[in-house]
Amino acid sequence: MTPQTSTLKVPGASLYYEMRGSGPVLLIIPGGPQDAGVFADVAGYLADRYTVVAYDPRGNSRSTFDGEQQEQDLNVHGDDAARLIEALGAGPAYVFGTSGGAQIGLNLAARHPGRVRALVAHEPPSMMLLDDPSPSLAGMRDLHDTYRSQGVEAAMQKFFSENSLSEGPGQDEAGPQDGPPSFEPSPEEAETFARVSGNFEYWLAHGVMPLSLYRPDIEALRGRPVVVGIGEESIGQPIDGMGKALADRLGSKRAAFPGDHMGFAPYPDRFAETLHLTLRGA
Repeated sequence: MTPQTSTLKVPGASLYYEMRGSGPVLLIIPGGPQDAGVFADVAGYLADRYTVVAYDPRGNSRSTFDGEQQEQDLNVHGDDAARLIEALGAGPAYVFGTSGGAQIGLNLAARHPGRVRALVAHEPPSMMLLDDPSPSLAGMRDLHDTYRSQGVEAAMQKFFSENSLSEGPGQDEAGPQDGPPSFEPSPEEAETFARVSGNFEYWLAHGVMPLSLYRPDIEALRGRPVVVGIGEESIGQPIDGMGKALADRLGSKRAAFPGDHMGFAPYPDRFAETLHLTLRGA
């Protein structure tokens, strides 16, 4: 399904978004340097039940700053998402955010609760909620230092390796993999690969630490319809512990999703169905 595309002017930036289908609004918030394109397949499977709106967070791909690049700020991201929901004019929206996008979704739900019907936070890197976040924080600081001293390629290779993410044609938290594909990508996939790869440096320079240091507002979120998603193949990984810490503090449900941190890429049909059932039960 070819999406309807548009932009929304917000303070300091313009947000690119694409919309498919009909029904209640489901806002999809990508993680890290990802953009709306990585969710095209999932959106297609959900478009018969939802008006699926996926967007590029400011600074990524087609969502551009008015001036110089800015350090990522979760409050600014949350406000962007709230303004986009408001602009759609359909009342509160279902929201799905993955990884860093889940952190944005948590900020949105805490600070703009009237805009959110229910939130599925898929594998949020909520390391600040761990009993001892210092090892995880040290790892992210080392990643940031590697970028500053050795460049983008070395930092991304470290990220892939240390997070047990394959170097194949799929995608990780940072987007399409850096290795050669084992199959011929479609023109759309190749275009998405190029865009998201071009976001790596902005994410490493301005996103890694703000997203890692963000602490969700548990008091504001407690009692809200928030479900924490975890990939079936992520059980036992550090990201699983972060999601469990969030769910435990919220007293919230956890839902098992297909695959790992990037399960929506290889299993879009199953992922979409799991998301639909999770939203229905939220």
